[in-house]
Amino acid sequence: MKIKFKEMLVVALLIATYMLQGCQSKTNQNELVVDDSVFEQDEVIDEHNAQNSLDFLGIYKGVLPCADCEGIETIIELGSGNSYSKKIMYLGIENQTMVEISGTFTWNDAGNTVTLINEGTPNQYFVGENVLFHLDLDGNRITGDLEKNYKLIKQ
Repeated sequence: MKIKFKEMLVVALLIATYMLQGCQSKTNQNELVVDDSVFEQDEVIDEHNAQNSLDFLGIYKGVLPCADCEGIETIIELGSGNSYSKKIMYLGIENQTMVEISGTFTWNDAGNTVTLINEGTPNQYFVGENVLFHLDLDGNRITGDLEKNYKLIKQ
């Protein structure tokens, strides 16, 4: 029984030692200096964009308009390492096969538009929440009555 009492005494002393160490003030604290100009900004800078805020990797599918066919079935998969694969098929044309192109993509400086490398123009897509918007030759969103026809929906 004396052994158990000694063990309990040692445990109690260890606990007391740790508690006393936690109560001691720390003398090696660094002094924090805050520049007031940080709080005087008129404009809030938001660095969120599609590249760093959205879950853009995945498969996007849709039918884009076509001047001389029923539409262009388009499937784009954006993968890791800025890789992509694009499959297209011209609808309403006999003996059509799926054409596949793959390569890498780059982001614009704003982080909201991808450009497919190894792809003829137009090859830019504005990245939205679960959607890719096919852009015109100048990299602008297509507007007007046909606007809704230029998007690929994430699957």
